[in-house]
Amino acid sequence: MMIHDFDMARFLLGEEFVTVSALGGALVDKAIGAAGDVDTAAVQMQTASGKIAVITNSRRASYGYDQRMEVHGSRGMLRAGNVHMSTVERADGAGFTADVIQNFFIDRYVAAYAAEVRSFIDALASGSRPTPSGHDGLMAQKLAEAATQSWQSGEAVRVV
Repeated sequence: MMIHDFDMARFLLGEEFVTVSALGGALVDKAIGAAGDVDTAAVQMQTASGKIAVITNSRRASYGYDQRMEVHGSRGMLRAGNVHMSTVERADGAGFTADVIQNFFIDRYVAAYAAEVRSFIDALASGSRPTPSGHDGLMAQKLAEAATQSWQSGEAVRVV
């Protein structure tokens, strides 16, 4: 359930991960656990140079499609927050109240999907290599398999 997060982590850190450690459980939907899967998971990964990525994931967020990201570095931090249904906020004596966050990935990423299709068509038209590549997909899959192995074994796994 983290395949896109593995992609994003590789892109943001600009390096391959060499170690993966994962935890998971069926805490929300027991049927998922009975099927041998998890609905709540955490993964910690490290590159050869020591960069660390931590991903937490749940199949259910009652408050909307929760997908946030932070990148911390020696010169500061980059953060992308959730996208709300509107930009309206109310402030009163009880604090701040905002509209709910979007509840479906297509709502949130429609512009990104359109940009990806345009980029792919442009690459084909110009004869350049499209990105992401098949190699990027393969590396995300290797991370997913390492995370599954780590969750099942309870041990950190080296990525090869």
